[in-house]
Amino acid sequence: MPATATAASSGGRSTPEPATGSASVSSSPGSASVSSSRGSAPVSSGITSASASASATDSLPVSSGPRSGPSTSTGPARSVPPAATLPGGGRTLFPGHLLVALYGQPGISGLGVLGEQDVPESITRARRLAARYAELGRGTVVPTFEIIATIADSAAGPDGDYSAETDVETLRSWVDAATAAGLYVVLDLQPGRTDFLTQARRYAELLQRPNVGLALDPEWRLGPGQRHLQQIGSVHAAEVNAVADWLAALTAQHHLPQKLLLLHQFTRSMILERQDLDARHPELAVVIQMDGQGNQDVKDETWQSITADAPAGVRFGWKNFLRRDHPVLDPAGSLAKDPTPVLISYE
Repeated sequence: MPATATAASSGGRSTPEPATGSASVSSSPGSASVSSSRGSAPVSSGITSASASASATDSLPVSSGPRSGPSTSTGPARSVPPAATLPGGGRTLFPGHLLVALYGQPGISGLGVLGEQDVPESITRARRLAARYAELGRGTVVPTFEIIATIADSAAGPDGDYSAETDVETLRSWVDAATAAGLYVVLDLQPGRTDFLTQARRYAELLQRPNVGLALDPEWRLGPGQRHLQQIGSVHAAEVNAVADWLAALTAQHHLPQKLLLLHQFTRSMILERQDLDARHPELAVVIQMDGQGNQDVKDETWQSITADAPAGVRFGWKNFLRRDHPVLDPAGSLAKDPTPVLISYE
């Protein structure tokens, strides 16, 4: 299906209008200015390799295969490449890192702030936004792209799934640029009538990178006969767990640092049997993002509902809607939530 389809919207979380100059995130071009004063947290500037001094507790276990008897080889020892690390260092996402993300689809301004400018300007905007959080001294702040890889579509398309899948080559240029700039990247899925695992496998090549995670958006997961905007979608925990099993295995197979698995939620019904979510994979950091919009009193009520009775091992994220929240929280207000968000995104 074409990648230029327009995403659907709902009363709970709708597609934003293009932001204007009054938006609280700077969109001007140029290099980001990062505060270097005492007390400020660092902003990620690149992906590095693990150093010899890295703490053993900051590394995920990597299988070295079955043990064998003593080696009888007389050839030269082969060097082992250093293990890939996350933007900002280390191999474990949380605690220690705060992801600050621009959400959207490249080239489509109506789907979020990420689509309002080209790649270089998006990198600059993400860095400047992250620098505002770094001033609060909350650990290493990592500027992030959250890219809608598959878009909820009003048309069924040739495959009948009501989801427009962006091809890997189109996404690769954005992922390459983000990687070179030291950003984290999250690929967001809006699967329509297909399942999340089927769509996730489509992007396995990109997910093999150490700085690329995955997001599942149940609002746009349709059951048989359902259409977008006629109801809020939902997913069973078993389907999420199947994605987690696959993503954890992919991460372990390629000796990658811990990978983000993000779940969008603004109603309890969006994730069915939520208590059965399995967040025990050490290869994954499972985060539920509360992405309701509007009046802050209503958002706080939704936050309390979504964070209550959290499955073991799950962390939480917060989303700011630049055109639809009243008012839009500043960085200090966004991080004042309890529990403290580990990811803040802007749509």
